[in-house]
Amino acid sequence: MKAQRQPCWICGHDIDPGLDARHPMSWTLDHAVPLSRGGSLLDPANARSAHRRCNSARGNRLTIRQPRASRRW
Repeated sequence: MKAQRQPCWICGHDIDPGLDARHPMSWTLDHAVPLSRGGSLLDPANARSAHRRCNSARGNRLTIRQPRASRRW
């Protein structure tokens, strides 16, 4: 999955494969349906590339937070 160099499925930005694994913008494997919600660990269709920060912020929610519109428009 990491070798495919896909962008983060949550924010859409590219993921630098050369970053240290502890860096917030490093690559992690995310599950579209979290394992705690019945997602399959071994199903490739459930695997997604994500930044560590994006993956952690999403937690075990099934949906991705939509950006809030500014009230100043």
